[in-house]
Amino acid sequence: MGYYDDHTDSSRKNRQKGNKGGYLLSSVAGVIIGAVLVVALLPRMGDFAGIQFGDQGQSNTSENANVETEKVSLDVVTDVTKAVDKAGDAVVSISNIQAAGFWSREENAEGVQAGSGSGVIYKKEGDRAFIITNHHVVEGAQQLEVSLSTGEKLPAKIVGTDVWTDLAVIEVDGSQIKTVAEFGDSDALKIGEPVIAIGNPLGQFEGSVTQGIISGLERTVPVDIDQNGTVDWNAEVIQTDAAINPGNSGGALVNISGQVIGINSMKIAESIVEGIGLAIPINFTKTVISDLEQHGEVKRPFMGVQLASVNEIPGYYQEEALKLPKDVKSGVVISSVEPNSPASKAGLQDMDVIVELDGEPIVDVIDLRHHLYTKKNIGDDMKIKYYRNGKAEETTMKLAPENTF
Repeated sequence: MGYYDDHTDSSRKNRQKGNKGGYLLSSVAGVIIGAVLVVALLPRMGDFAGIQFGDQGQSNTSENANVETEKVSLDVVTDVTKAVDKAGDAVVSISNIQAAGFWSREENAEGVQAGSGSGVIYKKEGDRAFIITNHHVVEGAQQLEVSLSTGEKLPAKIVGTDVWTDLAVIEVDGSQIKTVAEFGDSDALKIGEPVIAIGNPLGQFEGSVTQGIISGLERTVPVDIDQNGTVDWNAEVIQTDAAINPGNSGGALVNISGQVIGINSMKIAESIVEGIGLAIPINFTKTVISDLEQHGEVKRPFMGVQLASVNEIPGYYQEEALKLPKDVKSGVVISSVEPNSPASKAGLQDMDVIVELDGEPIVDVIDLRHHLYTKKNIGDDMKIKYYRNGKAEETTMKLAPENTF
C-alpha cells in the first residue's frame, strides 16, 4: 500500500502562490524605483546633453559667453630690467666697412662690411657724441656705421685707437643721441656680484642682454699684438660668466645699478671652454679715453730701446755674453739704444740687463712694459738697476714722449 502526504503537496502549492506574489511585488517596486531615479536624474542628464548637443546647450553656451575671462598682464620690474632700461639705449652696434679686391683701387669704391661689434655712448658734447669700443672692432675701417637702439643708422669717424689696450673712441652726430652711459667704479667690484652684458652678438642680435656674475678680478690674459706667436702684453681684465660672443666686443658690462663697469673685449672661444667672458675695467679706460680724445693716441713714456727677455736666451749666452751671475736668471736685455733717447741720456748701453725698475723686480719684457705703461708718466724719473759685464749698476732715466728727440 502506498503512502501519500497530502499536507506536503498542499504546502508546495502555497509556496508557489507566495513566490508568484513576491515576484510581482519585486517587479512593481523596481518599476517605481526606476521611475523615481529617472525623474531625479533627467534634469541633470538634460543639462549635460544640452551642453554638448541640445537646445539647452545653446542657452548654457549663451550664459557662458556672458562670463568674462580675466586676462593677466604682468608689469615685471626687477633690478635687472631697471639696469637694462638705464644703460641699454647707450649701447650701439658698429659696422666696419672696408673695400675689397679690385674695387679697393677705386676712389669711390663701394665698401663691404668686414666685421661688426658694439660700442658704448659715454659723452655728448655740443653737436658730437663719443663712443668707446674696441680697437679690433674698427681696425682697418674705411667707413664706420653706427646703429642706435631706435634703428637709426649714423656714419661715424675714428677719433683715436690704441692697440695695446684694445680700445678706440669714435664719434657721431649727437643730435639723435638721447641716452649717455653712466660709468661705475670697477675697483669696487666683488666676486659673485651680478652683472649684465649688453651688445650685438654675431652682428645681428642688436641690444642682446645676458646676465651673470663677476667670476674673477685682476685676471691677466696674454696678448700677441703683432700676431708673431710671441706674447707682447698681459691685459688686465674682469672675468664674467655672462655670455659674450663675437659681436659683443666693445659693448657694455653693467652692474645692477645700470652703471658701465667694463668694456667687453674678448671671449675664450675654445670648444671645451664655456662661461669665460672678459672685459676691460672701466677705471682703466678713463685715462686711455682722455688721451684718445685729445691726441688720437695714447701718450706713453718712452725709453728708446730694443729689448729681449733673459729667460728666452740660452744659459750659455747668459754667462758668456752677458756675464750674468749664476743667481740672476731673469731680467731684460737691451739689444740696442737709440741715439739721444732717454735711455742713451741715462747712460744705458747694448747688452745691459735691467733687473729692477723703481725697486720692483723685472722678470721679462712684459713686466717692463707693464711698469712703464701703467705706473709711469711722461716727464717722470725712473730708477733703474741693471747688470753690465756681471757688475750691478744703477741709473736714473727721465722719461719722454716718443719722437721728441
